[in-house]
Amino acid sequence: MNSIGKGGLQEQLLEYYERLFSHFGPQKWWPGDSPLEVCVGAILTQNTNWNNVARAIENLKKAGLLRADALYSIPAEELARHIRPAGYYNVKASRLKNFINYLWSNHQGRLDKMFDMDMEPLRDELLTVKGIGPETADSILLYGGGKPTFVIDAYTMRCLRRHDIIDDECQYEDARRLFMANLPLDVQLYNEYHALFVALGKHYCRPRRPGCNKCPLEGK
Repeated sequence: MNSIGKGGLQEQLLEYYERLFSHFGPQKWWPGDSPLEVCVGAILTQNTNWNNVARAIENLKKAGLLRADALYSIPAEELARHIRPAGYYNVKASRLKNFINYLWSNHQGRLDKMFDMDMEPLRDELLTVKGIGPETADSILLYGGGKPTFVIDAYTMRCLRRHDIIDDECQYEDARRLFMANLPLDVQLYNEYHALFVALGKHYCRPRRPGCNKCPLEGK
């Protein structure tokens, strides 16, 4: 994926983190009042922005539906109406129901029991749920369960490629392993680092007309 030695890569990734944190400050991710809200948000945020997700979550709260038992009982068609602001609401209602049905079938509807599992077996379980891919699973684990897994998204991949940390052949699991093999297994570090990559991607490392001359990772 890259030609940097392990020690050099560790040093570079830690330096990048320090630069980003110094530039952007703490990001205070993930917004959510409970682990269930984080899990729901991780599924709803697929292919949309957080403002739309926040509106959908507010709808669920107002309707008294942000509870595992309520989400389990409500028909998918009715759930879709409540989460309409998140876009692709029929698809996302189905994915939410898949997750809640899994939670009920495997863990008696209790997130605390689910998160009591070791991380990698739990991750494997989550990836069997239709509609939950690696990024969503890792978001649930990191932000909902406080598990030390690194979330990779499009912002992260773009930034890593432009700084020659990875090449175009690098896939999600390769990038995840790169961080986890070269950084301490630290939930807070992974939390902040992922959020900082999002900030970098939004403000500087844009798909078009990137602001490379002002990028906090350039120079020095």
